[in-house]
Amino acid sequence: MCQRMPNSATTLMAIPGHIDPVPVPRAFVPRADGRIDLLGLSKADLRLALETSQLDPKQAKLRAKQLWHWIYNRGVRDFALMTDIAKTMQPWLEQRFVISRPQVVEAQVSNDGTRKWLLRSDDGNDYEMVFIPDADRGTLCVSSQVGCTLNCRFCHTGTMRLVRNLTAGEIVGQVMLARDALGEWPSQPEGRMLTNIVMMGMGEPLYNFDNVRDGLKIVMDGDGLGLSRRRITLSTSGVVPLMARAGEEISVNLAISLHAVTKEVRDELVPINKKYGIEELLQACADYPGTNNARRITFEYVMLKDKNDSDADARELVRLLKHYDLPAKVNLIPFNPWPGAPYECSTPERIKSFSNIVFDAGISAPVRTPRGRDIDAACGQLKTASEKMSRAELDRQAEAKLAALG
Repeated sequence: MCQRMPNSATTLMAIPGHIDPVPVPRAFVPRADGRIDLLGLSKADLRLALETSQLDPKQAKLRAKQLWHWIYNRGVRDFALMTDIAKTMQPWLEQRFVISRPQVVEAQVSNDGTRKWLLRSDDGNDYEMVFIPDADRGTLCVSSQVGCTLNCRFCHTGTMRLVRNLTAGEIVGQVMLARDALGEWPSQPEGRMLTNIVMMGMGEPLYNFDNVRDGLKIVMDGDGLGLSRRRITLSTSGVVPLMARAGEEISVNLAISLHAVTKEVRDELVPINKKYGIEELLQACADYPGTNNARRITFEYVMLKDKNDSDADARELVRLLKHYDLPAKVNLIPFNPWPGAPYECSTPERIKSFSNIVFDAGISAPVRTPRGRDIDAACGQLKTASEKMSRAELDRQAEAKLAALG
């Protein structure tokens, strides 16, 4: 997929009085073949792309509506199959536009049914997505970056350098590709295997805010993919300044990669804690709009042996959540090992004791069943083109990332 200007790049001229703003034509960056990729464009930008290709504005409005339906409701990529578009118009569209999908480098299926795709962009960058089927739902874990901005020490993805943000089209493209693979076109709300999306793949979503927002708005659009915002969860390691904006502009469910309850331990595990501390993070959670007992914030907590798994840690977690009066659910995640990892998973007995303390305080604390471990698709395992790095190299990279974050 091509690198595009953000979908929100349609500039509006300020005109006084009760007059509609006039969109100023923008430059759409074509692919190497000269065509413009329509995937990931907003409705307004889709229409504008047609107008800048010299289509009459009235025609552009009609064609944009038709194209949106075919792309997102029916999953069609071939203009020749769009039966309500005149046959004389179809070659015109084919010459100027394309409806892309990510290139699939490798597709793997775990023993437990989990699927992982290694994807490649047009500029040769690799990223991954994972589909996790359950009896009552199917969850797609979507990536937001090639590599990762952060350096969470227990996370394999965190050992990768950040290459670039994924575009809105590349984010939507993961959902489209999954629907292709599951045979779920045309789009319909009933009987879907893909029922939920979690922004928990490679990358920190809030450090790619505009593209994540624009991509998810397309996913939630009722005229196309139509996935309810209550079925979408955005996970952040704690980019506090952007959390309120995410609540206002995206308004999906919130998950927090917490993983520790003291400054010392969280500074080590989730280095962004040195910039935005636990108290600041939990206050941002308390201020997140729309949370209640029916729409709780999920706190992700990876269980690391002798690091963050004591009964005292569990009691402090309960104290913090109650102090900030947070409607919360705690996901306890057994650590998923990867080559060179500096930690071990807590014992089942220790995890059970931790869970019981949180449950006894009236807070749900289920233990997540590891999925896709045999294909490195489990939580924290996503990492393309793995490199073996020494502890010193990991430390240097962590410091460099932290410095870059300010």
